[in-house]
Amino acid sequence: MPIKPEQKMDILVSLCKRRGFIFPGSEIYGGFANSWDYGPYGVELKNNIRNAWWKRFVNGRDDVVGVDTPIIMNPKAWEASGHIETFSDPLVDCKKCKRRFRADHLLEAKSAKPKYDKEKPADLKDIVCPDCGGKLTEPRMFNLMFKTFVGVTDDKASLAYLRPETAGGMFVAWKNVRDVVRKRLPFGVAQVGKAFRNEITPGNFIFRTREFEQMEIEYFVKPDQAEEAFEVWLKEMKAWNKDVLEIKEKNLVYREIPKKDLAHYSARTVDVEYMFPFGQDELYGLANRTDHDLSRHQEASGQDLTWHDPETGEKVLPYVIEPTWGLDRTILAVLAEHLDIDEAPTSKEKDKEPRTVLRFPAHLAPVKAAILPLHKKGELPKIAQKLTQKLRERGIVVEYDESGSIGKRYRRQDEIGTPWCFTVDPESLKDKKVTIRDRDAMTQERIALVDVPEWINEKLS
Repeated sequence: MPIKPEQKMDILVSLCKRRGFIFPGSEIYGGFANSWDYGPYGVELKNNIRNAWWKRFVNGRDDVVGVDTPIIMNPKAWEASGHIETFSDPLVDCKKCKRRFRADHLLEAKSAKPKYDKEKPADLKDIVCPDCGGKLTEPRMFNLMFKTFVGVTDDKASLAYLRPETAGGMFVAWKNVRDVVRKRLPFGVAQVGKAFRNEITPGNFIFRTREFEQMEIEYFVKPDQAEEAFEVWLKEMKAWNKDVLEIKEKNLVYREIPKKDLAHYSARTVDVEYMFPFGQDELYGLANRTDHDLSRHQEASGQDLTWHDPETGEKVLPYVIEPTWGLDRTILAVLAEHLDIDEAPTSKEKDKEPRTVLRFPAHLAPVKAAILPLHKKGELPKIAQKLTQKLRERGIVVEYDESGSIGKRYRRQDEIGTPWCFTVDPESLKDKKVTIRDRDAMTQERIALVDVPEWINEKLS
């Protein structure tokens, strides 16, 4: 049964807290603006997406290697990249209620990126406070970088920054990676990690937060390879959305950014946008960053960052194709995409009731299987516990549950997205079999206990 967009976000947020996916951060102290804890099921979902990405784009390819660079780097790196000077958002205050807003949000700009990536916002003279109708101050630029201090003194000499994106560390590490990997262009450097932005107006659950996780690749190419590489990575991003996340094509928009709106470093950018419950907004991005980053760092550091072709003797400063995936936004899109409400039978004959279900692809589901003994006492729990342990030894995330009616236990597993429930009943004592209940089809079949691990592995493969 379809869920109205205006209802879906409320249902989703409520489900995430009730079932242990995502909680408000610091809740016992009244919370902390747009801070979120990933609970037991949320962290499993997050790990599954992250691991699927790494397996596909790093372990599964010969032309991409991984790195893990620091959150706090030498501040000179951010000076060279232009972040200290220009990584800013336009901020306005309401003169009446004193609330703060991002000017581009009030102007209904499509992008949530700062001035560093987009053109200066239009005139605000006709815009009033959306909360109270009060007049707004003139926009002033507000740097998004979180400041910190390294060492024992809080002075300018020890000033540092939390990274606002993971890309910066990969450009700074390029020289060392280039020298040790023994690869020829084109090849990429991948990283997954936290980034921090002091957002003025975070919101929409985990869509825009001050602390978030990125999955990024900097793909280094010869300048004449850039256009071809861009198309290859656009296809890769489309395949990821379809094959791994199983997002319907109708819910995705691949928006070509007009030349007049391109960032100053970009020769081409495509924003991958998703139809979130609150509206269409950016999920991922793909950019041709030219040689902007390496040329800036080469000039600032005095180091030679060119690539030497051992066959031709050519030296070239590579262009960079940058596909970027937001991990937290991916989680939100996956939750929204696979949340459904249908009808399920009750204990009464021919009676049905609404059922909330997360239809995750099995490889992303936080829990792969639930083992449910029909009774709490006797031999059934022993059989169920033995099966549970056997599956855990195989590395399969499984949940054992013996409390409540079998119908209620099914509903709990449906709400966390578990693909299969295995019920151990009195017949299991005689035929050494269990009943498999499928989450989506709600069909049941019986298989031998000894075949369960291999059955699950075949399904997951």
